[in-house]
Amino acid sequence: MKFNTKTIHGGQEHDTAFGAVMPPIYQTSTYAQSTPGGHKGFEYSRTHNPTRAALERAFASLESGKHGLAFGSGLASIDAIIKLLKPGDEVISTNDLYGGTYRLFTKIYERFGVKFHFIGMENATTIEDYINENTKLIWVETPTNPMMNVIDIKKAAQIAKKHNILLAVDNTFATPFLQRPLELGADIVMHSATKYLGGHSDVVMGALVVNDDELAEKLYFIQNASGAICGPQDSFLVLRGLKTLHVRMQRHCENGRKIAKYLSNHPKIEKVYWPGLESHPNHQVAKDQMSDFGGMISFVTKGNDYNEAIKIVENLKIFTLAESLGGVESLAGHPASMTHASIPKEEREKTGVVDSLIRLSVGIEDVDDLIADLKQAIG
Repeated sequence: MKFNTKTIHGGQEHDTAFGAVMPPIYQTSTYAQSTPGGHKGFEYSRTHNPTRAALERAFASLESGKHGLAFGSGLASIDAIIKLLKPGDEVISTNDLYGGTYRLFTKIYERFGVKFHFIGMENATTIEDYINENTKLIWVETPTNPMMNVIDIKKAAQIAKKHNILLAVDNTFATPFLQRPLELGADIVMHSATKYLGGHSDVVMGALVVNDDELAEKLYFIQNASGAICGPQDSFLVLRGLKTLHVRMQRHCENGRKIAKYLSNHPKIEKVYWPGLESHPNHQVAKDQMSDFGGMISFVTKGNDYNEAIKIVENLKIFTLAESLGGVESLAGHPASMTHASIPKEEREKTGVVDSLIRLSVGIEDVDDLIADLKQAIG
């Protein structure tokens, strides 16, 4: 089954009760048993729910995996991964990453004795310099948030397997439409399904997909024991969103390409960060592991002026100034004061997240209207 068909049919079956085409919303906490322990596969909705199970099968199908898990948020899914570790374990992480991930690693898990190394991974071989006997996990975000750095997943996977270390990849920006990390050797794929998978800015959710049965069992145990699950209504909404993922992503990519080129030629723009530009340092890696380059773009204006950046995002009319990304509507953000405010200024700026950086989530509107909006806002 090809990907565009999987978005609609992957892992799905018609409802056995009445033949409903879409999985019903099983808004229930518990299930009748014929005898103690005698049930039809569901006993309590923290553990299993039919609507969530349908979504988890869909996640697995799209990422070419065997096991999917849905959580109450993207951070809840990351939290489950780190709970695989114990005090004294070490993690090698991308240094340019979502601020919430950085906050979870440094403010929560460092207190429990897990050590994190934040490094540049644009040259994946650098990872090996930080591996020791305590290293248990490599955390990769690619493309990264918000600098759009691209990391070679296949090389990272080779290093991880050589040292018997887990490799987890945050695939939120690319989605399985553009890249499938499990096929490139990763052990765990993570998504903030709030973003492109849901696609309509109306739900908060996280997802994990794995192939290894033993690893899946550990994660299912954590999911059930910690209880950070999503509800059936949210599961239904994301299932609905997945059915248009392929057509939405095609337009995100088309619009992203045109806007990246427009910004690259704008006299007031200093630098544009988008993997599809030939000037991108890892453009060739992106070409090799992605089928297209997505709708996430970051840029800085000439002069690196904080006030100018704020003026631009406040003057946009079609782009909405808001947190998050990946919805059908175009959004603009100022990472230093929004998504990445939890990262200390000196750490942000080491990775390029300067005070003048603007991040765009290019939606599926008419691209001429989006360019006109940017033109009037930038001046």
